[in-house]
Amino acid sequence: MSTGELAAAGVATVYEARGRLGLIDESFEPLLPGRAVAGPARTALCGQDDNRAVHEVMTHVRPGEVVVLTMPEPRPVALLGDLLATQARARGAAAVLVDAAVRDVADLRELGLPVWTRWRRVRGAGKDFRGAVNVPVTIGGATIEPGDLVVLDDDGAAVVPAADLDATVRAVRERLAKEAGLRKRWRSGELSYDVYGMRAQDAP
Repeated sequence: MSTGELAAAGVATVYEARGRLGLIDESFEPLLPGRAVAGPARTALCGQDDNRAVHEVMTHVRPGEVVVLTMPEPRPVALLGDLLATQARARGAAAVLVDAAVRDVADLRELGLPVWTRWRRVRGAGKDFRGAVNVPVTIGGATIEPGDLVVLDDDGAAVVPAADLDATVRAVRERLAKEAGLRKRWRSGELSYDVYGMRAQDAP
């Protein structure tokens, strides 16, 4: 499956294979380190410091999706806690990406739903603004459209537009094959400094 291949390849490989496109250029903490996930985005653009849209987006979540939560100005306000994460898990979400804060961290870890977050903070969100669900959102300089593939691992996050998925899978396969060949050469004792011609360039 394409999503499984991209999850296994990882964020760095997907980003590099796409010509260094699609990086979600923010620092996200995985609450369950070691997990790698890829799935179509289900988005919620919350009102500022408000998580009413998170409650609404749970009614749309389908199995295998990555729930993407953000607000106009990201702040350390908890958009997600144990009760909302329980809903996401029950709906079959593959993961949640929170461009804000989460709380109930011990409970979230026990739940087993992979969550990536910018902050851990108890400060609660309001429920006064509807916000919008299933709309394009921008995080870390990357635009994420509903249905775009979001890739998450310990390195961070990247997005692949749905229209580019097949081409990206091909590019990732090619890059992995190339890296496997290089890894074999490095294990045999060759040095990238020589193979890439850097020594010759640096020679007086």
